[in-house]
Amino acid sequence: MTKTIHIAAALLIDPAGRTLLVRKRGTQAFMQPGGKIDAGETPVQALVRELHEELGVRIDPEQAVHLGRFSAPAANEPGFEVQAELFRVECAEAVIPAAEIDEVHWLAADQAPTLALAPLTRDLILPLWREGLSAPR
Repeated sequence: MTKTIHIAAALLIDPAGRTLLVRKRGTQAFMQPGGKIDAGETPVQALVRELHEELGVRIDPEQAVHLGRFSAPAANEPGFEVQAELFRVECAEAVIPAAEIDEVHWLAADQAPTLALAPLTRDLILPLWREGLSAPR
């Protein structure tokens, strides 16, 4: 039986329309910012906490648009699947990598990523973003 990691993730979009990818310390794959949902937290509460801890970004939970739940094999935990509650978040603030984030990369929609990507990012989230399904409704 596959073990599941429940996370909240952000499709963080800057004023230029680029999305942010992050790489955690000691790993190769870039992915959406976010993290595990703690006991007693809602997905949006986890997202607000993780974005602040990892990037120094403060977001208004009301501005986080839920895009759905997505699952894929975990990038860094073999034998696990991540189940992500994905939110679109517009962000004009500067991001400062902190906590376990080693590197950040802003990706334009028309830019082919040359980075190693987590399965969830590569197979589901970036195609969704590029198709414009995450555009404001």
